[in-house]
Amino acid sequence: MGKASLVQKSELIFSNKSLWLLIWPLLVEQLLQITLGMADVAMVSSIGEAAVGGVSLVDQINILLTQVFAALATGGAVVCSQYIGAKRKDMANESARQLLYTVTIFSLLLLVLGLVFYRQILSLVFGKIEADVMQSSRLYFLITLFALPGIALYSAAAALFRAQGNSRVSMAIALLVNVLNIGGNAIMIYGLKCGVEGVAVPTLVSRTAAAFVLLARLYRAKPSKENGSAAFLSIRGISRLHIEWSIVAKILKIGIPNGIENSAFQIGKILVLSLIATFGTGAIAANASANTLAALEVLPGAAAGLALLTVVGQCIGAGKRDQAVYYTKKIMLFTYAGFWALNIPFLLFSKQILGLYSMSEETTMLAWYMTLAHGIFGMLIWPLSFTLPNSLRAAGDAAFTMVVSFVSMWTIRVGMSYVFKYTQIFGLVGFMNWPLSFCSLGVWFAMILDWVLRSFFFVVRFANGSWKNKRVV
Repeated sequence: MGKASLVQKSELIFSNKSLWLLIWPLLVEQLLQITLGMADVAMVSSIGEAAVGGVSLVDQINILLTQVFAALATGGAVVCSQYIGAKRKDMANESARQLLYTVTIFSLLLLVLGLVFYRQILSLVFGKIEADVMQSSRLYFLITLFALPGIALYSAAAALFRAQGNSRVSMAIALLVNVLNIGGNAIMIYGLKCGVEGVAVPTLVSRTAAAFVLLARLYRAKPSKENGSAAFLSIRGISRLHIEWSIVAKILKIGIPNGIENSAFQIGKILVLSLIATFGTGAIAANASANTLAALEVLPGAAAGLALLTVVGQCIGAGKRDQAVYYTKKIMLFTYAGFWALNIPFLLFSKQILGLYSMSEETTMLAWYMTLAHGIFGMLIWPLSFTLPNSLRAAGDAAFTMVVSFVSMWTIRVGMSYVFKYTQIFGLVGFMNWPLSFCSLGVWFAMILDWVLRSFFFVVRFANGSWKNKRVV
């Protein structure tokens, strides 16, 4: 039984059943998010490649902005889960309120800055792109900016439910988001014949509605039993605004390094996306389509990573470090099993799936190569690069993951992307007699090299055990 043999089975915080009850809703929730992204791209593709390009480019900026909220939500979830593990109800509730204050302030600040500087932001990030793509980008960006407060509160509130082991609530709200968003897209694009606003407005409505529902659930929360410990987070009293700086500092201790890590990662992706844009609209569309399928390929790892934040956070809060190691290994085994079970059949049919998008034959083939590279190497090293480090973050070792991710992203993924561009992937494009747009494959090859470096450092860090002493509360 590995590390579990060091303790009595009855002392384990999470039973196999409780782990499954935590993980399966996370799998469904991640699938719903991926389905939403695929539906957005498929629906907007009916408007034309310029619309696909504009939406996909702006989505990279929006992902960067939402990563700020995701990082803060992670910080709040780690603090709350450690307090839950330590059975400190009052501090867990106060931490939940402070997280919501923090993300609200950040989202309003980003909204104002975006409205004032949207033209400069788009021009700086994407440079000279085709006029119709830029027009679509501006309209989509302006509308989705107003969704930021809803996205921030939605992310934070969902993380708070997961922190206490209740992932079924966030799963149900993800279903609500899908219904509102996809239904709204269908009405506005096919019924009202709208352009990119047909996918932007439903994004605003669905995220805002989801935030209100989750906040209402947190406000009316009642004690219950989840995973063997009281799930008691409540935000009653939140209207009496009071900033508790000591708690905010704990949240930011995790949130800031994680935010820097996520932001540097996304800025790097935007930079290489601007590189892809130089190969034409077809390369942009292929990259956008492949990215939606790539998100499906890593579904087990994304769900397991969220589970690790809860499980390891509660173990560290309870002072059970050996169980934190045991559950990390157990969940990582599940992750790899899920990766192989999902990706082998998925890759066999990926070309047919990409054929459902309204793209040219050349663009479809390029997207297929991107999907194959991501899926094959993802089965080997993606979980070590992105799932495993969540155990380190849950313990409070966010600074280490930030440094590794920052250095790897900028030296390997970004640097090698430009090397592959200017060498045409070391002559591979010419050797294979590919069109110039296929040079964009170099970005995906550089990404895989980035995974290799990350995996090495995260495995070494986990093995030496120093992360277990980084407790936040």
